[in-house]
Amino acid sequence: MKLIVGLGNPGTVYQNTRHNIGSVSVRFFAKQHKIVLKKGFFSPASSSRLKIAGKEAILAVPLVFMNLSGVAVAALVKKHRVSPDDLLVVFDDLDLELGRIKIKADGSAGGHNGIKSVIGSIGRDDFCRLRLGIGRPKKGADIAGYVLSDFPKRDMKTVESLKENACQAMELWIKEGVSKSMNIFNR
Repeated sequence: MKLIVGLGNPGTVYQNTRHNIGSVSVRFFAKQHKIVLKKGFFSPASSSRLKIAGKEAILAVPLVFMNLSGVAVAALVKKHRVSPDDLLVVFDDLDLELGRIKIKADGSAGGHNGIKSVIGSIGRDDFCRLRLGIGRPKKGADIAGYVLSDFPKRDMKTVESLKENACQAMELWIKEGVSKSMNIFNR
């Protein structure tokens, strides 16, 4: 069983922010496959099962704020008995230019509070990540304000392309695993 978790903040005020591109992309992937993410009883996430090329996966979006994402991810990992090799966390990355994606098999949090929370809650850092580039603000700008702001209209075509590429990467990861996905998407 594979588990894909898209990080973001709950609530409509954060819905289209840069920080939510992970959860937006997972929801977009679910919509492409005509599934609806549903909240389970006492669950800190909305999720649903999916089957692609005979392989089962669970798509999930935490219903907690980004800095507490680990609580939701740990609950999902425990409930579905998912190993780190079968966990893919999808999230925004300031260090990648807008529209670029990168897949990693493991690593540090790189300053991302959602990933810090996941590492702290599951007690390890050897899980797969799909990093979605949101670019950096101008030098001296407030980082928190930048990630919590909506994408400007001029970037929407790039954002749509980013979501499409993220969906292709998630699908390939389910079918072929992290090595093949890295070879294709980390150019």
